[in-house]
Amino acid sequence: MSHDQTYDVIVIGAGPAGSTAATVLAMHGRRVLVLEKEKFPRYSIGESLLPCCYFPLERIGVLDQMTDSRFQVKRSVQFVNSDGSLSQPFYFDRHLDHPAATTWQVLRSEFDQMLLDNSRSKGVEVREETRVLDFLGENGAVVGVRALSSAGEPVEFRASMTVDASGRDALGMSRNRWREPDSTLKKFALWTYYRGAQRDSGRDEGATTVAFLPDSSWFWYIPLPDGLVSVGIVANRDYLFGDTRDLETIFDREVAKNRWIREHLAPGERVSVPIDRESPFHVTSEWSYRSRECADTGLLLTGDALGFLDPVFSSGVFLALKGGEMAGDAVHAALEAGDLSPARFEEYGAQVRHGFAAMRALVYAFYDQAFSMREFLTEYPHLKGDVTDCLIGNLFRDYDELFSAVERFAGRKEGA
Repeated sequence: MSHDQTYDVIVIGAGPAGSTAATVLAMHGRRVLVLEKEKFPRYSIGESLLPCCYFPLERIGVLDQMTDSRFQVKRSVQFVNSDGSLSQPFYFDRHLDHPAATTWQVLRSEFDQMLLDNSRSKGVEVREETRVLDFLGENGAVVGVRALSSAGEPVEFRASMTVDASGRDALGMSRNRWREPDSTLKKFALWTYYRGAQRDSGRDEGATTVAFLPDSSWFWYIPLPDGLVSVGIVANRDYLFGDTRDLETIFDREVAKNRWIREHLAPGERVSVPIDRESPFHVTSEWSYRSRECADTGLLLTGDALGFLDPVFSSGVFLALKGGEMAGDAVHAALEAGDLSPARFEEYGAQVRHGFAAMRALVYAFYDQAFSMREFLTEYPHLKGDVTDCLIGNLFRDYDELFSAVERFAGRKEGA
């Protein structure tokens, strides 16, 4: 194998987790190769950033680009009741006295391209349209990957460590049979885009809105650049597809059920994104899963390749950015120590799982029909700061008091 096919680290996938991990490793002085199956820019869902995205973005050096970008500024998240009435928004700057209190709604095609170009500028080698097929193994360790090049030719790359940031393809999770679906959060999502739909005014213009529907279903409403709005419904399969499989009929039926969504979409025109799609509608299923293990010898999982959580609180990109940053540091430390065993990554795995668990508990409460955030905070006003910490992405702290109170509250409501 020629020298230029051998690296310190191979990163599979150039999304936020992969690009961040690669950049952090390059900043540590590592020789890094990113292999990406698609050609950027490419479409992706997951457009709303949490305030705590600020810190990994600062670490990898793209804050100035974000500030100068055309992305929609986001200062809050707000909730709309099923009757169409708006509750008090959660303004980030009332809880967080820091520039991070202002974040963004992004076009992922442009955001992910920015992150990947930043990786290149830090010395990362990137090969797009290169599909990783499997891992190379020697003596029980992962020592690289087998792939198909952009020309369709088989090629092998070798490295001391491989970081799996392959997203929902979850190559390592699939090969090792580590996937654990979350049966509690087995939801479907149906979404589309509007141009010219209504935006709220002033500091609420860029707010993420979560609008409730019956039967634990909900809409997201995310203002984007160029007058676009991303709008989608998340619900159980039987709720969505019980009467028909026609996506337009389903979507319009649900819009009619919430006055706020109906009124905000009324002046807009439904459009296809990407523009060359035949249908303006997108659909996906079974949002939530996690990996039983985070590492094998010579292999570390991060981002959606390690786990994915229901999108109600827009945690996906933050968990990818933060997880990628943590993975980069963990791999660098392992290489320094000369120890690439799974045991070396136990602390990384515990930290990531703690963050996932904090957000997962809040998501479970959201879907519990016995739980009302407004009534909960009336009873436990001192815990509003904890709830807001979750909403901004400050996940890596102790939430025992919050989640014990949530369990007590929901239990009493169910028994009422």
